Amino acid sequence: MSSSSSYCRSSTDQQPKRVFVAGATGYIGKFVTRELVARGYDVVSFARERAGIDGSNTAGQTCSQLQGSEVRFGNVCDSESLLVSGIRKEHFDVVVSCLTSRTGGIKDSWMIDYQANRNLLDAAMAAGAGQFVLLSAICVQKPLLEFQRAKLKFEKELMDSAITYSIVRPTAFFKSLAGQVENLKKGKPYVMFGDGELTSCKPISEADLARFMADCLEDPSKQNEILPVGGPGEPISARKQGELLFELMGRKPDFRKIPIAIFDIAIPVLSLLSKLFPMFEDKAEFARIGRYYASESMLVLDPKTGIYDGTATPSYGKDTLREFYTRILKEGCAGQELGAHSMFH
Repeated sequence: MSSSSSYCRSSTDQQPKRVFVAGATGYIGKFVTRELVARGYDVVSFARERAGIDGSNTAGQTCSQLQGSEVRFGNVCDSESLLVSGIRKEHFDVVVSCLTSRTGGIKDSWMIDYQANRNLLDAAMAAGAGQFVLLSAICVQKPLLEFQRAKLKFEKELMDSAITYSIVRPTAFFKSLAGQVENLKKGKPYVMFGDGELTSCKPISEADLARFMADCLEDPSKQNEILPVGGPGEPISARKQGELLFELMGRKPDFRKIPIAIFDIAIPVLSLLSKLFPMFEDKAEFARIGRYYASESMLVLDPKTGIYDGTATPSYGKDTLREFYTRILKEGCAGQELGAHSMFH
């Protein structure tokens, strides 16, 4: 148990605080669950019976991944299932949401980023929880996409509720910068938009982000706050990510530049088709998502100037991108599967 484990005790009965984690089988959710267990909390994790990418995990595998917590199965999209299978009208001190839509598609975004979280908030209040910790995203500060609008709608409802909240808005995850590693190992070029300097981020490891979210349960300064957070070090552009990989591989840099204008051609065409054929709705949205990430930095945005500010983006943790790249170049990308989120894999 960590030195901060004293925070896990209720002041009234000296029992470990009960924490309910939704989205526990997601990329970040697994680490959050393990961190909370390691700190001595009494953790109940909630998951689908077929979790993981494309439902590849069995119930047994899920229980193994979330060892130390009590695993319950159900559907966060079904408010009745969440109450009956998940919280069961029991008392919980804290509810943590690591829920996020897997694709960013329009219906999926509103179903998960908004409605599932709304169901969870209602269940949290029914369980008498005094605190709600939400995993959001830094990109909602400039909402041009449906998943961002869905997240913001829930953020507002959470802030308007009577519950103590922490809204965590991380920058890029390490895994989101790993999508080209296998291609580079095969001798292929590093793909980037424009000159590779259009965007920057301060990526944070899954373990450091999990520690930050667990700190929200213990640190009053992180409560009733919106909390942008990045990893240690200076912001890094796409080009510099590629240069770092080539350096670690001992390869001469080999870049393939894609004009961002490709999106400006694709988006209007797909948007027009979506008006005639609903099946193109999500394809048009995915193109908009692609353009967003190709042109917008994952840093704190100054609302007055419209400029992304690396110095204003808080740093947390100790894990560096160099260490991460070194490890996956040696060990492979197992556990870093990107599912529907990767642009280049």
